[in-house]
Amino acid sequence: MSTRTPAGEPSEHPDEGGPVSDEQWAELVRQAESGGADAPKEPSARARMVTARLRALDEEAAASGRRFGRKRKPAEPWQPDGWRTGPAWQERNGRARKRRRLLGALGFVLVLGALVVVMRPSLLTDHLPGGGSVDTLPLPAETAPPTAAPADEPGADRPTTAQPFRGSPAVRWADGAAGIEIPEARAAGGMSEDEVEQALRATRQFLVAANLDPATLRGETPREALDLLDPLQKGERKRLEQSLAEPGGERDPLVMFSRFDPDEVRLVGDVVKTRGRMTFEAGPAGSVEVKADYTFVYPLVRVSGDEVARTIVRRELTVALHDPEKFMATPGKLSVVSSQQNVGNTDCALDDGFLHPSFPSDGPGTSPTGPDVDPYDRREWQPDGECGTVTRT
Repeated sequence: MSTRTPAGEPSEHPDEGGPVSDEQWAELVRQAESGGADAPKEPSARARMVTARLRALDEEAAASGRRFGRKRKPAEPWQPDGWRTGPAWQERNGRARKRRRLLGALGFVLVLGALVVVMRPSLLTDHLPGGGSVDTLPLPAETAPPTAAPADEPGADRPTTAQPFRGSPAVRWADGAAGIEIPEARAAGGMSEDEVEQALRATRQFLVAANLDPATLRGETPREALDLLDPLQKGERKRLEQSLAEPGGERDPLVMFSRFDPDEVRLVGDVVKTRGRMTFEAGPAGSVEVKADYTFVYPLVRVSGDEVARTIVRRELTVALHDPEKFMATPGKLSVVSSQQNVGNTDCALDDGFLHPSFPSDGPGTSPTGPDVDPYDRREWQPDGECGTVTRT
């Protein structure tokens, strides 16, 4: 038989979460004390509060589509590995301190070295190639005839194999081919600008091959220089080839080439000092003439010694490039117009096609017949045929 609960009266089985009457609670206590297995226990107020909080979180998670577990630890800002973390940070900091100390020490050494060089420049310049001079800055290129002879180097000493130009004005001259500069070309003598530039470059190439090429200096045949000369020029190339093959008397290859006997001397290092200038002007219609005036300084030692001597050769050479349509000439080849040379420190009595330098330890040689000559003075020419005494080498 079914039983209905009248309205306004409590049910014998209250709904979960509803209020519990004193009679119901007393009955529940009685059943619990009598060992009733199913007797419910009233949760404490804290348990009910925790339960309500968890239920609220579950509902919030369901609404947002996320699940919640433990509260996540707030993300820490990103830092490089090992940043300020124990020994690794200490090691980095220690290396930084060492680096700062090292840079400070290097800076002190550099400042000290600069002060020493300022107070005593010779400590640095004495170790420069060919040096020993207080002022070893290269001279600017020569653009006009000099008005005075170059001064002596301060505190000049004898040259050595390590510093073969010590005590010489040439210490500030250009090295080898770097000292042979060509002027800016322009049309002249009916020749175009390109043809004039060709003449200037061919002249420079000839000077290098005749006075700086190591094979030429060792006394070998200067084939490259000969090939730059026009074979159609009457007698010139043939005369030079004969003087190289059979030097002596009027056949002297030294009028055009610098040559040393390889059985007697050798060049110190591979640097020959050079100074001079090159100009050009119009020649006869259909030609341009190039004039070169250069001085070459050769440091030498005997084949079996280390005592240094220097031979100084100044050359003045004028060559022409002709238009083949107006002259009997080979395109691009040079014709010799004139040449002359002054040589300082060579034995004038020998005419075997080689230059023969004298060394400081040599005894008296052939007595000179000409005046004293400064081979570094480029203002005037020594008259041909005279063998003077050089005032310095």
